[in-house]
Amino acid sequence: MLESYSAKEIEAKWQKIWEENAVFQPEPDSRRKFFLTIPYPYLNGNLHAGHTRTFTIGDAVARFKRMRGYNVLFPMAFHATGTPIVGLSELIANKDPLIWNVYTKLHGIPEEELSSLNTPEKIVHYFRRSAKLAMQSIGYSIDWRREFTTTDPAYSKFIEWQYGILRRLNYVVKGSHPVRWCPHDKNPVEDHDILKGEDATIMDFALIKFKMGDKVLPCATLRPETLFGVTNLWLNPTVNYVVARVNDETWIVSREACEKLTFTDRNVSFVSEISGAELIGKTVTNPLTGTEVLILPADFVDPDNGSGIVMSVPAHAPYDFLALRDLYDKDLSEFGITADLRAIKFISLIESPGYGELPAVEAVDELKVKDQNDPKAEEATKMVYRREFHGGVLKANTGRYAGIAVSKIKDVLLADLIEQGIAEIFYEFSETPVICRCGTRCVIMMVRDQWFLEYSDPEWKARVLKCLSKMEIIPEEFRVEFENKVDWLKDKACARRKGLGTHLPWDKEWLIESLGDSTIYMAYYILAKYVNAGMKIDRLPPEFFEYIFMNNGRAEDVASLTGIPQETVQQIHDDFAYWYPVDLRTSGKDLVANHLLFFLYHHVAIFPESLWPKAIAVNGFVSLEGQKMSKSKGPLLTLRQAVAENGADVTRLYILGNAEYTQDVDWRNDGVVSTRGQLERFYNLAREILTDSSIEESAPLSLIDRWMLSRLHRRIAEATEAMENIQTRRALQSAFYLLYNDLRWYQRRGGKNQLRRVLSAWVRLMAPFTPHVCEELWAEMGEGYVSLAEWPAADAAFIDEEAERAEKLLEETLKDVEEIVKVTKAQPKKIILYTTPAWKRAVLEMALALAKGGKLDMGALMKEAMASPAVAAHKKDVPKYAQKLAKAAHSLSAEALGLDEFQTLCREKEYLAKALGAPVEVYSADEPGADPKGKSSQAEPGRPAIWIE
Repeated sequence: MLESYSAKEIEAKWQKIWEENAVFQPEPDSRRKFFLTIPYPYLNGNLHAGHTRTFTIGDAVARFKRMRGYNVLFPMAFHATGTPIVGLSELIANKDPLIWNVYTKLHGIPEEELSSLNTPEKIVHYFRRSAKLAMQSIGYSIDWRREFTTTDPAYSKFIEWQYGILRRLNYVVKGSHPVRWCPHDKNPVEDHDILKGEDATIMDFALIKFKMGDKVLPCATLRPETLFGVTNLWLNPTVNYVVARVNDETWIVSREACEKLTFTDRNVSFVSEISGAELIGKTVTNPLTGTEVLILPADFVDPDNGSGIVMSVPAHAPYDFLALRDLYDKDLSEFGITADLRAIKFISLIESPGYGELPAVEAVDELKVKDQNDPKAEEATKMVYRREFHGGVLKANTGRYAGIAVSKIKDVLLADLIEQGIAEIFYEFSETPVICRCGTRCVIMMVRDQWFLEYSDPEWKARVLKCLSKMEIIPEEFRVEFENKVDWLKDKACARRKGLGTHLPWDKEWLIESLGDSTIYMAYYILAKYVNAGMKIDRLPPEFFEYIFMNNGRAEDVASLTGIPQETVQQIHDDFAYWYPVDLRTSGKDLVANHLLFFLYHHVAIFPESLWPKAIAVNGFVSLEGQKMSKSKGPLLTLRQAVAENGADVTRLYILGNAEYTQDVDWRNDGVVSTRGQLERFYNLAREILTDSSIEESAPLSLIDRWMLSRLHRRIAEATEAMENIQTRRALQSAFYLLYNDLRWYQRRGGKNQLRRVLSAWVRLMAPFTPHVCEELWAEMGEGYVSLAEWPAADAAFIDEEAERAEKLLEETLKDVEEIVKVTKAQPKKIILYTTPAWKRAVLEMALALAKGGKLDMGALMKEAMASPAVAAHKKDVPKYAQKLAKAAHSLSAEALGLDEFQTLCREKEYLAKALGAPVEVYSADEPGADPKGKSSQAEPGRPAIWIE
């Protein structure tokens, strides 16, 4: 055992021992199994701090379950399919400056190495090796016999089998749908393909067709109901617009909008250009109400947003009201506008709680918004929209739609407007720009004859919701998020023509896209071990997978078809039956809307209910020094970098103890330095205990020994409960920080004989979090590996309330005296402690009996108190104390009543005198002796009065 803590030596030593002795390579046996998986990483960059958090949570849970007696399978693989790797290889080959900077500066790849990664195969090989080394460097307890890459031939056969089933179930269909599209790659773009704008979703806008003679000026809106309240349109006078033929109509839109329209299912042809300034001052007809409205200038109109033309509803849109108000005193004669714009009448169409006729005006006044550039304008907009959406109903001037809730009107009204030919659907990203990894700006494409997964199928959705209802979702409050996402999920393109991956078995022109082939791969981990061991894979027909995974057919028939020995076929089948289903999948919250949903969808489609997933845990993100981490712009902290700079156990301890559940971790270097100091302190204290020859483990238990064992078993219970709920921060608070404080108090009080007993439990409690240092310590004190040792069991028999109350009284009294000495800056000659008088204990007992729901009736308390002769004898002092108890009724505790304070402090006078550096005397306030300054009157249950001479 090293004299001083050296992360590099200790971690390298134990990682080598674990690997050489196959410590984390489980086989089916008689124990309860626990199959835990985390999303495999995509091989287009080094693992970063976000991976570190998700993967380390998974490893901590795997280690905890292993120590709890489970047979744990924790495998890992690598994701390589799709277009990003192909696009990246092309950019590297072309020495793209942006990519060069990202990978040399942020990912830390030397230029000579990066220049060699000019093919998809080289990139896959490089980042697979890098990712595995990174995971090994932090000590993940992974069974590496099961690793694979999604481009492996046997994996492709597995995916073909899955999609054959989905096709038979009619879940894979051909159709036309709007998709994120890369014009360069000519492929649908999924989350993994995006360099920037990965959070953007496709939103369906209503495109309202205002008429100007024979021309259409379409306006995109998410709230078609506000068409009833339009008073004017906004155009940007500095923008050149386009006149274009769209199907059989002539439209005027921005150049950017015209470009977007060409990717839809419309026939679009350019006719001419027209400046925005030419259109200002003209009027258009509201297609729904028939009213004529004016076109007004607005610099805020973004030609890249919607059609580049905006309809104005100043009664309900604060920005529209502010923009109109800002024009009231402007000279608009250059546009031929001389009329007073104050004459424009606002049209109120929604009745909502808390607002009168003009919600936008009221919100602007309430928040004192100055103009359209005031940041509070956005707040006003959100406030009006929220109230109208959740509580608003349409007014009588909306005709047959009157009385319909705003939250329910969009689909109903839009369908009617489309039927009348005065509106169309226009798709737009929720944020822009969206950039493909090839560097091209993405658009929304209406793709024809594209293969889709029909996630909108009601029966399929119902099965997913049934699965969710039986699953554990951690944290539980995220269940609603999953249910909402299932409800929202639409059909999704599942194939593309370019990239890496598996061809659709019935249409070889198409490749299955990267999220579509990563849904049930957890089942493949069972098979991968045999493939990696050299199993014959040249013939893997659907019948093979049907028997292995679905128990359809016979082993001997499959053996005959494949040429694989019958014993091997049977063994794989039995392994799967043992390990499946997935007991826990833990993942970042960014995958809830895609991968985790598809994981559920495909499991309920392919497998019987008995093999559906059991639990999903979701965790938050990681920021760096308060900044959002970005793989393309920085800042970025790679897993290898974190371990190289801080050590594996420090990295693990910091990231697991910083936050839990969906809270985000903020990685701060000063916090990491502090964590390193705490881990060194743990190692040094453990080493001191192990080398202390004066410890007498068989000595009778003293009060402080009983206290220490009581605290230990409380910490074990707290940490165990926290880990069962995957609350790593709470578990570490109890298992590491609070237990360390308990130990220091124990030593301060002269305790030592239970130190080795405590250390044995402490090292095991910390093993899931800091496994390397714990193995190093365990090697000096136990048998085998701490990673396989039994998790400490909390024993209620060791909980000693009396000992804990006594030590709490002693500790708090000590702190109170020290605080007084600190404030007075005087060196005490003598310290006198006065414990509570009996009458105050009696009044507290009465208060506890009378207190209900955090409240205490002062009259009832005084009546009962005065009925007691022992209390009534102090009638001058009782009201003041009773009033104090009444004010603190919500926090009253009987803890102080369960201890003889006078006897406890008398017994510890010698310790107190030594700790405080002055003689200590103890009196009961009932017999206070001389009582200088009458301090004894201040004594209360649990809080002795103090006099310092």
